[in-house]
Amino acid sequence: MIVWINGTHGAGKTTAAALVRRLLPDSRVFDAEKVGEALMDISPSLPETGNFQHWPPWRPLVVETARHVLDYTGGTLVMPMTVLVEEYWREISAGLDRYGIPVRHFVLHADQETLRGRIAGDAVLGPDSPFRLAHLEPYAQAARTWLHAEAEVVDTTRLTPGGTALRIAEAVRG
Repeated sequence: MIVWINGTHGAGKTTAAALVRRLLPDSRVFDAEKVGEALMDISPSLPETGNFQHWPPWRPLVVETARHVLDYTGGTLVMPMTVLVEEYWREISAGLDRYGIPVRHFVLHADQETLRGRIAGDAVLGPDSPFRLAHLEPYAQAARTWLHAEAEVVDTTRLTPGGTALRIAEAVRG
């Protein structure tokens, strides 16, 4: 099984994933961003797109990597990864489905004011990360048009990271 934790950049996916892993026996965290980083290391570089998710190899490589890891280890993969392009999510989820891999898709959600406050105090990328701020509107658009209909939404506005992880783990176990 895959527990996919989606949401905008800065929503707490990586923190939640590490905590969910502790709550689900026989689980591992696989950050699909590492697949993108591998593609970014190709020399000479792939065509400039501004986002590794736009490279056609990224999506099937995420599917194949997850499948091979699950074939090797069994258990559950907890995957924190923002995917805001519906076509990309459909490609990934269809690929996993072809292998019979069940996916629980969660979206960490908070209102714009809360997200902006968290980004302002971000200790990882620094306060007011332009990268994270630039993804707030694309996230809001995806949330309105398709993303919230495709996932189990976890409103993190008033949840601690531990509370968020507990809610996801209980949903998966339940």
